[in-house]
Amino acid sequence: MTLSSLVVSRDWQEISVLECILGALQMDVVIENEPQRALSRLSKSKIDALIVDCDLNGAGQLFRELRREAPRTSSVPLVIMGAPQRKSAIEDTGAVFAFDKPISVEQAVRTLSAARNMILDGRLRYHRAGLDVPVTLTSRNRKRTTGQLINLSQGGLQVRLDNGFDTNAVSAISFELPGSNSAIKAQAQVAWSDNRGNIGVRFSKISPETQSTLRLWLAQQYFVN
Repeated sequence: MTLSSLVVSRDWQEISVLECILGALQMDVVIENEPQRALSRLSKSKIDALIVDCDLNGAGQLFRELRREAPRTSSVPLVIMGAPQRKSAIEDTGAVFAFDKPISVEQAVRTLSAARNMILDGRLRYHRAGLDVPVTLTSRNRKRTTGQLINLSQGGLQVRLDNGFDTNAVSAISFELPGSNSAIKAQAQVAWSDNRGNIGVRFSKISPETQSTLRLWLAQQYFVN
């Protein structure tokens, strides 16, 4: 799945640079040269990154509208500064990232890469990958049972059990990530259960290395799907 970006500008020289950089970052690009049309597009479709040229007439009104619509717009505001001396005005917009015009390719790549990582982190935090692989649950008294892993996220997983295992005693889980040689092992606890054998398990302690492996695997699944 490719991320999306909306560039609001009339500066075609700068736009062409941004299109090249965003394309290399696997981000689709839509161009709007009218701030109000950009706002309309934001209200109707999912945009991951918003890039606005502050030299554009109407840009100030666009930022005011975005602040007013903040609960309904989840875009990351990226601002192209017209000149370094306008820095204080840029800060008033609430922008997360900013860079100067004319665009320095090196700076733009660094800034847009950081923005992309931020967007992806937000997406992956809630993304669940559907699975159908065995998972081992271990209780506090070291008893074990096997279940079927239904879906997986950075924070935990859903498991289906077929026996009377005491889910309240679950203390750890382990399973293999499909298509990799990586095994996920973590301390865990049951967050919820139903009368059909489904339980929601959250990771209570997971090593940084394992968390990184899980995040990378989920990111790969996200973009493949």
